[in-house]
Amino acid sequence: MKLDGFGIFVKDMAEMICFYRDVLGFEIKGSEDTSNVYLEKDGTLFLLYGRQDLEKLTAHGFGYAQGINGHFEIALNVGSFDAVDRTFAEITAKGGQPVMPPTTEPWGQRTSYIADPEGNLIEIGSFVKGEV
Repeated sequence: MKLDGFGIFVKDMAEMICFYRDVLGFEIKGSEDTSNVYLEKDGTLFLLYGRQDLEKLTAHGFGYAQGINGHFEIALNVGSFDAVDRTFAEITAKGGQPVMPPTTEPWGQRTSYIADPEGNLIEIGSFVKGEV
């Protein structure tokens, strides 16, 4: 088996498309007026699936986390410690919800967390101290 991509099940498709496209810079692949939207970031396929569509497709109801949740994270690597700080500030200024400000961890990584509009965690981090 080969990993093709990953997806999340969303409540508000339009809001999530705007966040991932306009705030995080993911590229839309195909139409954005469908119930399943394909995005790409750095060669990785990222899918947004409408929750109701999933339930209709599978004939099952599912439970979904509310608010900021720790079910998974999307990890985004930037070029340096300074870039972590800049990127965190840029994303929170554009509507990303701050969860943890940039912090240098004992294992040598500078990392931070934000949440998307539906509470999914996104890590912004780097192991590079100087500018690249």
